[in-house]
Amino acid sequence: MVYAEVPDDPTAYKRQEYWEERYAKEESFDWFKTYEDLKPLLSQHITSKDSRILMLGCGNSTLSEDMYDDGYHNIVNIDFSKTVIENMTIKCQDRVGMEWIEMDIRDLKFDSDSFDIVIDKGTMDALMCDRGDVWNPDEELIRTVAQEVDEVVRVLKVGGKFLYITFGQPHFRKRHLERPCWTVETSTLGVAFHYFFYHMIKQDKTVA
Repeated sequence: MVYAEVPDDPTAYKRQEYWEERYAKEESFDWFKTYEDLKPLLSQHITSKDSRILMLGCGNSTLSEDMYDDGYHNIVNIDFSKTVIENMTIKCQDRVGMEWIEMDIRDLKFDSDSFDIVIDKGTMDALMCDRGDVWNPDEELIRTVAQEVDEVVRVLKVGGKFLYITFGQPHFRKRHLERPCWTVETSTLGVAFHYFFYHMIKQDKTVA
Protein backbone atom coordinates (compact mmCIF):
# COMPACT_ATOMS: atom_id res chain seq x y z
CA MET A 1 0.00 0.00 0.00
CA VAL A 2 1.36 3.40 -0.98
CA TYR A 3 0.64 6.25 1.39
CA ALA A 4 -0.38 9.06 -0.93
CA GLU A 5 -0.99 11.84 1.57
CA VAL A 6 1.89 14.27 1.84
CA PRO A 7 1.75 16.56 4.90
CA ASP A 8 1.40 20.26 4.20
CA ASP A 9 4.04 20.92 6.83
CA PRO A 10 7.26 18.97 6.12
CA THR A 11 8.23 19.12 9.78
CA ALA A 12 5.44 16.59 10.39
CA TYR A 13 7.97 13.92 9.40
CA LYS A 14 9.87 14.70 12.59
CA ARG A 15 6.86 14.19 14.87
CA GLN A 16 5.98 10.89 16.47
CA GLU A 17 2.22 11.49 16.34
CA TYR A 18 2.36 11.82 12.54
CA TRP A 19 3.93 8.38 12.23
CA GLU A 20 1.58 6.75 14.75
CA GLU A 21 -1.39 7.94 12.71
CA ARG A 22 0.20 6.96 9.42
CA TYR A 23 1.27 3.48 10.50
CA ALA A 24 -2.19 2.78 11.88
CA LYS A 25 -3.51 2.73 8.29
CA GLU A 26 -0.47 1.92 6.15
CA GLU A 27 0.80 -1.62 5.68
CA SER A 28 4.07 -1.04 3.87
CA PHE A 29 6.08 1.74 2.25
CA ASP A 30 9.68 1.89 1.07
CA TRP A 31 11.52 5.19 0.84
CA PHE A 32 13.99 5.67 -1.99
CA LYS A 33 15.03 2.14 -2.99
CA THR A 34 14.08 -1.50 -2.42
CA TYR A 35 16.40 -4.28 -1.32
CA GLU A 36 16.70 -5.48 -4.90
CA ASP A 37 18.06 -2.06 -5.87
CA LEU A 38 20.39 -1.88 -2.90
CA LYS A 39 21.57 -5.48 -2.84
CA PRO A 40 24.77 -4.97 -4.90
CA LEU A 41 26.02 -2.23 -2.55
CA LEU A 42 24.79 -3.90 0.64
CA SER A 43 26.44 -7.22 -0.24
CA GLN A 44 29.64 -5.35 -1.03
CA HIS A 45 29.72 -3.70 2.40
CA ILE A 46 28.16 -6.47 4.51
CA THR A 47 30.58 -9.27 3.82
CA SER A 48 29.20 -11.74 6.40
CA LYS A 49 25.55 -12.73 6.64
CA ASP A 50 26.19 -13.44 10.33
CA SER A 51 26.78 -9.71 10.96
CA ARG A 52 24.72 -8.16 13.75
CA ILE A 53 22.76 -5.44 11.95
CA LEU A 54 20.88 -2.49 13.46
CA MET A 55 18.14 -0.91 11.32
CA LEU A 56 17.48 2.68 12.43
CA GLY A 57 13.91 3.95 12.05
CA CYS A 58 12.82 0.73 10.36
CA GLY A 59 9.22 1.84 9.79
CA ASN A 60 7.17 -0.59 7.70
CA SER A 61 9.80 -0.94 4.98
CA THR A 62 10.32 -4.40 3.51
CA LEU A 63 14.11 -3.95 3.62
CA SER A 64 14.66 -6.01 6.77
CA GLU A 65 12.26 -8.73 5.63
CA ASP A 66 13.97 -9.03 2.26
CA MET A 67 17.43 -9.07 3.84
CA TYR A 68 16.32 -11.75 6.29
CA ASP A 69 14.94 -13.86 3.46
CA ASP A 70 18.31 -13.46 1.72
CA GLY A 71 20.16 -14.90 4.70
CA TYR A 72 20.80 -11.97 7.08
CA HIS A 73 19.13 -13.39 10.18
CA ASN A 74 20.69 -11.20 12.90
CA ILE A 75 18.77 -7.97 12.38
CA VAL A 76 17.55 -5.65 15.16
CA ASN A 77 14.91 -3.14 14.00
CA ILE A 78 14.07 -0.04 16.00
CA ASP A 79 11.53 2.74 15.58
CA PHE A 80 9.98 5.29 17.93
CA SER A 81 6.50 4.33 16.73
CA LYS A 82 4.84 1.82 19.06
CA THR A 83 2.26 1.12 16.34
CA VAL A 84 4.72 0.10 13.64
CA ILE A 85 6.78 -2.03 16.01
CA GLU A 86 3.66 -3.92 17.08
CA ASN A 87 2.54 -4.33 13.46
CA MET A 88 5.92 -5.51 12.20
CA THR A 89 6.39 -7.91 15.13
CA ILE A 90 3.17 -9.64 14.13
CA LYS A 91 3.91 -9.51 10.40
CA CYS A 92 7.38 -11.02 10.82
CA GLN A 93 6.69 -13.49 13.61
CA ASP A 94 7.83 -16.39 11.42
CA ARG A 95 11.24 -14.79 10.85
CA VAL A 96 12.88 -16.32 13.88
CA GLY A 97 15.55 -14.23 15.60
CA MET A 98 14.70 -10.90 13.99
CA GLU A 99 13.94 -8.28 16.67
CA TRP A 100 11.55 -5.31 16.68
CA ILE A 101 12.07 -2.76 19.48
CA GLU A 102 10.44 0.58 20.24
CA MET A 103 13.34 3.00 20.67
CA ASP A 104 14.55 6.52 19.86
CA ILE A 105 17.54 6.53 17.49
CA ARG A 106 18.98 9.47 19.42
CA ASP A 107 19.14 7.43 22.66
CA LEU A 108 20.01 3.84 21.86
CA LYS A 109 19.60 1.33 24.69
CA PHE A 110 22.37 -0.96 23.47
CA ASP A 111 25.85 -1.62 24.76
CA SER A 112 28.76 0.18 23.18
CA ASP A 113 30.62 -1.72 20.44
CA SER A 114 27.74 -4.17 19.96
CA PHE A 115 26.87 -4.00 16.23
CA ASP A 116 28.77 -4.86 13.07
CA ILE A 117 26.50 -2.84 10.76
CA VAL A 118 24.13 0.10 11.28
CA ILE A 119 21.77 1.05 8.44
CA ASP A 120 19.78 4.27 8.02
CA LYS A 121 17.51 4.37 4.97
CA GLY A 122 15.85 7.77 5.00
CA THR A 123 15.49 8.11 8.78
CA MET A 124 17.98 10.94 9.11
CA ASP A 125 16.18 12.67 6.26
CA ALA A 126 13.01 12.74 8.36
CA LEU A 127 14.94 14.39 11.19
CA MET A 128 16.15 17.01 8.74
CA CYS A 129 12.75 18.00 7.35
CA ASP A 130 12.59 21.68 8.11
CA ARG A 131 11.35 24.95 6.66
CA GLY A 132 14.70 26.62 7.23
CA ASP A 133 17.72 27.19 5.00
CA VAL A 134 19.26 23.85 3.89
CA TRP A 135 22.59 25.63 3.44
CA ASN A 136 22.49 26.94 7.00
CA PRO A 137 20.48 24.54 9.22
CA ASP A 138 19.48 25.70 12.66
CA GLU A 139 21.22 24.58 15.83
CA GLU A 140 18.39 22.29 16.94
CA LEU A 141 18.52 20.32 13.69
CA ILE A 142 22.31 20.05 13.87
CA ARG A 143 22.12 18.86 17.48
CA THR A 144 19.39 16.30 16.74
CA VAL A 145 21.27 14.74 13.82
CA ALA A 146 24.49 14.75 15.83
CA GLN A 147 22.77 12.75 18.56
CA GLU A 148 21.89 10.04 16.03
CA VAL A 149 25.36 9.88 14.49
CA ASP A 150 27.13 9.91 17.87
CA GLU A 151 24.97 7.01 19.03
CA VAL A 152 25.84 5.11 15.84
CA VAL A 153 29.54 5.64 16.56
CA ARG A 154 29.06 4.40 20.12
CA VAL A 155 27.22 1.14 19.31
CA LEU A 156 29.38 0.18 16.31
CA LYS A 157 32.27 -2.18 16.87
CA VAL A 158 35.67 -1.03 15.68
CA GLY A 159 35.71 -2.12 12.05
CA GLY A 160 31.91 -1.86 11.93
CA LYS A 161 30.15 0.08 9.20
CA PHE A 162 27.49 2.80 9.08
CA LEU A 163 25.49 2.67 5.83
CA TYR A 164 23.20 5.61 5.06
CA ILE A 165 20.86 5.73 2.05
CA THR A 166 19.37 9.13 1.14
CA PHE A 167 18.56 11.58 -1.63
CA GLY A 168 20.67 14.15 0.25
CA GLN A 169 23.65 15.35 -1.76
CA PRO A 170 27.13 15.30 -0.19
CA HIS A 171 27.35 19.07 0.24
CA PHE A 172 24.23 18.86 2.47
CA ARG A 173 24.97 15.59 4.31
CA LYS A 174 28.72 15.07 4.77
CA ARG A 175 29.04 17.83 7.36
CA HIS A 176 26.62 15.91 9.62
CA LEU A 177 28.33 12.55 9.11
CA GLU A 178 31.97 13.49 9.57
CA ARG A 179 33.65 12.14 12.71
CA PRO A 180 37.30 11.63 13.70
CA CYS A 181 36.84 7.84 13.72
CA TRP A 182 35.95 7.41 10.04
CA THR A 183 36.12 8.74 6.52
CA VAL A 184 32.83 9.44 4.74
CA GLU A 185 32.71 7.68 1.37
CA THR A 186 29.89 8.05 -1.16
CA SER A 187 28.41 5.91 -3.93
CA THR A 188 25.48 6.86 -6.15
CA LEU A 189 22.41 4.95 -7.34
CA GLY A 190 20.10 5.75 -10.21
CA VAL A 191 20.45 7.47 -13.55
CA ALA A 192 18.03 10.35 -14.08
CA PHE A 193 17.66 10.97 -10.35
CA HIS A 194 20.50 10.08 -8.03
CA TYR A 195 20.27 8.59 -4.57
CA PHE A 196 23.34 8.51 -2.37
CA PHE A 197 24.84 5.63 -0.42
CA TYR A 198 27.18 6.88 2.30
CA HIS A 199 29.46 4.30 3.88
CA MET A 200 31.75 4.75 6.85
CA ILE A 201 34.01 2.30 8.72
CA LYS A 202 34.69 2.92 12.39
CA GLN A 203 38.46 2.99 12.85
CA ASP A 204 38.74 3.71 16.57
CA LYS A 205 36.65 4.58 19.63
CA THR A 206 36.88 8.35 19.29
CA VAL A 207 33.55 10.20 19.40
CA ALA A 208 33.43 13.82 18.32
